[in-house]
Amino acid sequence: MKPKILCISFSDINADSRVLRQLNVLAEFGDVTTLSYGTKPAAAAEHLAIDTDLPSLPQTPLGVLKLALHLHAGSELSAPAVKAARPLVEGRSFDLIVANETRALPLAHLLSDEGNKAPIWGDMHEWAPEERTQVASWRILVKPLMKYICQKYIAKTSAISSVNGSIAKLYDENYGSHSVVVRNAGTFQELEPSPVNPDRIRLVHSGAAVPGRNLEGIIEAVRLLGDAYSLDLYLIKARDGGRYWDQLKSLTAGMDQVTFHDAVAPQELSATLNEYDLGIYTLPPKTVNQQLMLPNKFFDFIQARLGVVFGPSPETSAIIREYELGVIAEDFTPEALAAAISSASADDVRGFKANAHAAARALSSDQDVEVQRTLVKGLLTR
Repeated sequence: MKPKILCISFSDINADSRVLRQLNVLAEFGDVTTLSYGTKPAAAAEHLAIDTDLPSLPQTPLGVLKLALHLHAGSELSAPAVKAARPLVEGRSFDLIVANETRALPLAHLLSDEGNKAPIWGDMHEWAPEERTQVASWRILVKPLMKYICQKYIAKTSAISSVNGSIAKLYDENYGSHSVVVRNAGTFQELEPSPVNPDRIRLVHSGAAVPGRNLEGIIEAVRLLGDAYSLDLYLIKARDGGRYWDQLKSLTAGMDQVTFHDAVAPQELSATLNEYDLGIYTLPPKTVNQQLMLPNKFFDFIQARLGVVFGPSPETSAIIREYELGVIAEDFTPEALAAAISSASADDVRGFKANAHAAARALSSDQDVEVQRTLVKGLLTR
């Protein structure tokens, strides 16, 4: 009989590249039940849907009061989405429980304790205590809860993973874990670099249309570059009815070189981006996660065989230098991004794309899949 695995994610897994890759690995080892927003992912044997309108943090009047009073023991399971998720799996036993991000850890441990003491893999993704500390309300109310959950649960979670070595080190040093690194690298794609037109360098950015991602700065950099460059944006609309997406569009009024596209499915993204030349991004480091970012989009650009131009973030800069993938801006301003882009000649761009092609296997998820397989195999044989 196949092992029974529960995968908890307070996201829409079908739009979450990292969890989709994780789910594919889990499905190699057993029948996976997903507990998340959205519809059933292809690799899941069973799906338990959480209403997408329910927040995964205690965003109710009583919940906010508890956060303000630092009543964290009474807050960790009180988010509307968590309260809705609990009865969907109550009374069931699993051989392995996977908790994606810190907010899923209390539910995972509760279910393990109430069931058959299943081992728990906590995929923390990024550094939870400072997920959104650029937002004052999050910093004041939610950060203490995240620190409480980490302090209470990480040391007794069977396995911990995160997106890069710098963030793994933070978990190990602060919470006594022995983290492994599972990067946000995508599946290897059988693609070739597309030709470069020296008269029009095609820039592209993909990601979420949510405030705080510095998309305004990217648009301003393209405004500074002028008509010799175009920018295409493939953006996932936020859960705000598309209001922020519309605000971004209004910023580009009169800019014929900027085109907005609906988001494409994660498995189609690299092939869609392949027609472009340079993947671009810069994010001022207002939080630890922003300082240490190594996002999905970086690896998506490589699989699409693009050169890259990024801000001077240490994790991305190290890889760009190692594989000679593109240009690193001097700082995080729109002016520095524009200067970095314009410093690359058409021949440079061709070289960056060729280097991305050569590095695509090393920077694919192959390595990360093996890390996950080893981890899951070890947990299931305990």
